[in-house]
Amino acid sequence: MAKKDMDLAPSRREKKGFGQYVLGFFLLLYTLFCFLPFLLVVIAAFTDEQCLKDNGYSFFPKQLSFTGMGQVLKYGKQLGNSYAITILVTVVGTFLGLFIMSMFAFAISRKEFYLSKFLKVYLIIPMLFNGGTLAGYMIFTTVYNLKDNLILLILPLTVSTMNVIILRTYIANSIPEELMDAARIDGAGEYRTFFQIVLPLMKPSLAAVGFMMATAYWNDWQNAMLYIDTNSKKPLQLLLVNIQNNIQMLLNSHNIPSEVYAAMGNTLPERSATMATVLVVVGPIIIVYPFFQKYFVKGLTVGSVKG
Repeated sequence: MAKKDMDLAPSRREKKGFGQYVLGFFLLLYTLFCFLPFLLVVIAAFTDEQCLKDNGYSFFPKQLSFTGMGQVLKYGKQLGNSYAITILVTVVGTFLGLFIMSMFAFAISRKEFYLSKFLKVYLIIPMLFNGGTLAGYMIFTTVYNLKDNLILLILPLTVSTMNVIILRTYIANSIPEELMDAARIDGAGEYRTFFQIVLPLMKPSLAAVGFMMATAYWNDWQNAMLYIDTNSKKPLQLLLVNIQNNIQMLLNSHNIPSEVYAAMGNTLPERSATMATVLVVVGPIIIVYPFFQKYFVKGLTVGSVKG
């Protein structure tokens, strides 16, 4: 019987290996399908505008042009400044939000904390009832006097009810109560328990929530449109919205100077500039994500308890 099992073992391994190859093939195919739209955006950003109008979007354009990307890059200094503002807001807002929400989640996860139930209800109320954009604008600008202040690009997105619930659920289900009890026996208070025991074990949930927050900050343009007036404080998204609006204004104008029109090849780069705008926005995220992804993989092994 043992010999028979030994004979079957290689075939089982071969079947398992074949299945992995099939799965790898389909994953590679799926990755290719996901990559093709981005590749089309890159190609369209450097395709001649007239070619796009005549032949549509193609992976093999008949004529390439830098006009669309040039229309975006001509804002050189302002573009670099907007990148810096967006990076600053994204980094500060993400870390501040994770710090506040992780402490909030830890507090409402403690059953013995006498304000736990009150804070849970307090957390849910904004999820059900919202004063709206106008009320927020009035409070931020007239009561707090924060008009044209970068703080308004950070604070509105700092705390999210759903993110707090995700962090609280992770603490309750994935961090053993015995660890915190052992810390208390050793004389640790709540702050020390949180910063030395709970927070390091929250890396998987912090990485997931942090990436969602960073994406929200990076793509936010509405708050900037409402509150920011100074050009030097405009984030990347608002600048690119303004670029698109300027192109549309030129398209709708009948008084374009002939030298400007000739410099653009007698064609305004509407489609190619739109694709160039998408590339400018998405490019940094695609470059950074592979480096950020390792924290997800590393975080999967954090939080386990050795028996």
